[in-house]
Amino acid sequence: MQYKYHILNQLNRYSGRDKLRFHMPGHKGVFSFSRIFGGAKRDITELSFSDDLQNPTGCIKSAQDDIAQIVGAKRAYITTDGSTSGVMACVYAAAHFGSKLIVPRNSHKSVFNACRLMGVEPVIVQGEELAGVILPPSVDTIEKLVAGDDTIAGMIISSPDYYGNIAPLDDYAALLKPLGRHLFVDGAHGAHLAAGKGRAGYCGEYADMWVDGAHKTLPALTQGAYVCVNDEELIPIAEEALSIFRTTSPSYPIMASVEYGAKYYINRPEIYERGRTAVLKLKEEERTFTFYPSADWTKLCVDFKPLGVSTDLVQQKLEKAGIYAEMNDGRYLLFYLSPSVTEGQLKRLFSALRRIVSSKKLAGTFKDIPRIIPSAARTYSFLYALGAPCEWVELKSAAGKMCAENVGVTPPCLPVIVAGEIISERAVQVLKSSRNTFGIVNGKIKVVKR
Repeated sequence: MQYKYHILNQLNRYSGRDKLRFHMPGHKGVFSFSRIFGGAKRDITELSFSDDLQNPTGCIKSAQDDIAQIVGAKRAYITTDGSTSGVMACVYAAAHFGSKLIVPRNSHKSVFNACRLMGVEPVIVQGEELAGVILPPSVDTIEKLVAGDDTIAGMIISSPDYYGNIAPLDDYAALLKPLGRHLFVDGAHGAHLAAGKGRAGYCGEYADMWVDGAHKTLPALTQGAYVCVNDEELIPIAEEALSIFRTTSPSYPIMASVEYGAKYYINRPEIYERGRTAVLKLKEEERTFTFYPSADWTKLCVDFKPLGVSTDLVQQKLEKAGIYAEMNDGRYLLFYLSPSVTEGQLKRLFSALRRIVSSKKLAGTFKDIPRIIPSAARTYSFLYALGAPCEWVELKSAAGKMCAENVGVTPPCLPVIVAGEIISERAVQVLKSSRNTFGIVNGKIKVVKR
């Protein structure tokens, strides 16, 4: 079955040069603007023919219905606010069923922000470590928590994560659902998995409500995503949440690209399989480099610790060659792929990598700085710390104090310290050695007053 591109077709019918645009946006699609910003002629507002994301009855409704069918959901809702508004909607829904929500410590900052806004206490869990990366928490850990606390609404987890770890969602669902708890998934990094054979690893197979970040791995514009629901009970709550968190001025080009991205590999499955085959072949044949054992084939994490080579120096040389990685965490360079990746692109990348690491000047430049903070018992709650009297102190002298704000590194926008945790010396060193952080202002960190 070939899916039609409902929104894009409507925009194309309107984008002729002879239109007088007495409507928003202010650029009016004029040549001087569209020459600089391609696609501006398709950038419109809610008109008589273009449907309304707040109450869709036309092309947007048809697009959302198709997306729901593709991913196996009862409902799908396009959002132009990235995955963040979807995460907000998930936590909003969770708050209707309990005052607490299980949250893995390596969750995106938007999950913690949503808990803060909704007054939900995150029950923070931390999985084991594998090769410098935190794994999803064990099912036993989750079982012990929900068995002893009826106020826990369920769990929200990122799957796959930035490194390609896929959580045991089937086991989580089998545990939570019979107890009346809900499984919410931040699937921002895994929208492409819905197009794979049997939808293996796709969060929509098990989640009650989830968000797919279409723009991350599908051919869609940045900020394009969709929220999906499979539990009938959550549908009215999800719609209420999205009416609150989504913009009332959504970008039509982004909406059109979301629909396009969701359907692209379904309409052209040979492209998906070609990309997947190229990546698996590379990993099987490659002998110079070690890869993190990602379960998601689009996350190609090259480990530079075994080579003793600085990721910073490698990244600099790659960028001089016009090659850009998604993330550098000090040990791994993450090459964030999509199913459209070609064998030729991969060959160019690894030809450059081999040339760079063969330089004797780079030998011994790797600095092993542990990034994971060992889990520790929490003395105070997340919500308590956010509401307590606080002050700003120098980061270098903050060890031993209670953090009053989430603080972390970006990318991948994960907290190093969560509000309510005692700041360790190791956490201070991780933050000091990180290039991009959040929660640190002019070298200071917010702590709870003693």
